[in-house]
Amino acid sequence: MAKYRIFPIKDAFISTEKPLSNTGRDELLEVGGYPTSLTGQTNRTLIQFDTEEIKQLLTDVNIQMPVPIGHTNGYNFRANLNLQLNYANALPIGYTVNVHPLAEPWDEGTGKYGDVPANTSGCSWGNRLSGTNHPWNTTPANITTTSGNGFTLDVMELHTTSSFADATTGGGSWYYTSGSSSIPLSGSQSFNKNSSNDLEVDITRTIAYYMNNHLTNNGLLVKLEDSLEFNQSSSVNIKYYGEDTNTIYPPFLEIQWRDYSHSSTLSEVTDSDVVVSLKNNKGTYTDEGKQRFRLHVRPQNPPRTFTTSSAYSVNYTLPTSSYWGIRDENTEEMVFDYDKEYTKISADNNSNYFDVYMSGLQPERYYRLLVKTEIDGTTTVIDDNQIFKVVRNG
Repeated sequence: MAKYRIFPIKDAFISTEKPLSNTGRDELLEVGGYPTSLTGQTNRTLIQFDTEEIKQLLTDVNIQMPVPIGHTNGYNFRANLNLQLNYANALPIGYTVNVHPLAEPWDEGTGKYGDVPANTSGCSWGNRLSGTNHPWNTTPANITTTSGNGFTLDVMELHTTSSFADATTGGGSWYYTSGSSSIPLSGSQSFNKNSSNDLEVDITRTIAYYMNNHLTNNGLLVKLEDSLEFNQSSSVNIKYYGEDTNTIYPPFLEIQWRDYSHSSTLSEVTDSDVVVSLKNNKGTYTDEGKQRFRLHVRPQNPPRTFTTSSAYSVNYTLPTSSYWGIRDENTEEMVFDYDKEYTKISADNNSNYFDVYMSGLQPERYYRLLVKTEIDGTTTVIDDNQIFKVVRNG
């Protein structure tokens, strides 16, 4: 199983309160709905990931699109948009954040929200490009009907939309699916009072449409549900870490796929007293390519055998219910948590193994490799003190 993170090439947020201001260099990304003395206001976030990096990854790992593409079943990968929470104010008990594929290109710009005068070097609520004469398209329009590869859209199913408010014209234009359509493009996540409020939205279908060139990748728009935008009675304000954050929490697109294989003639350990060690940790890796890590597995007390070699050198395999994880060495937060579907440990006739894509990890940081396994009804996390550093290439 495998996980890969892609970091954004640009992001910004747009606001009705400052409809011409660009925020392309703000450290935080905002969504919200709140009142001012004049009216209800709204913030929305724009973010984009590199098309070629997405396509190259999916091609390299031989991810196949299902036919017909409109079916939700059959994807052999999953793509999630992840934004880490910085601050939240006056959240309702329940709320939903929606993610839509943008219908038009936009400039990131070099502004910040508090710039005086307003910086117009990039996108804003009123404009998608630099300057003040490139407004967002606010007229509903259909995606061109496309057929082939099992993919067909009715011309009335997918449209662009905007804020629908005359006084706040703009706010981005994006694709969405009508209530009668069976082909939703948008993703969403609902929260309650016990939620962490970090954003992790499944956008697999959108990425698949990019892959097959049925949609142009103009990025994504992140917004509160309609009922909470332009709020005149209470303030809902959510701030996420952006691309320009000086922390370890930038936004990322996480693509996961199934590369698990377990075909081995080695004996499987059956006792929870097991010793697991990593055989080939070089300690330092550049932020490109992948590394296959191999494990040496044996019982704590191997059975006696009449051989000329040591019983401690004989390799075993872990049960199929075994998973790898990666933890940030400094913060002790899990970067890749144990996942029963996407971080399952493989095995061949040599040993257990798993692949880590170094280009999906932030450079100049230290990481710790961990193994979790279930043996004879006992769940064990194995820490062999295996630490490595990812360094920037060039």
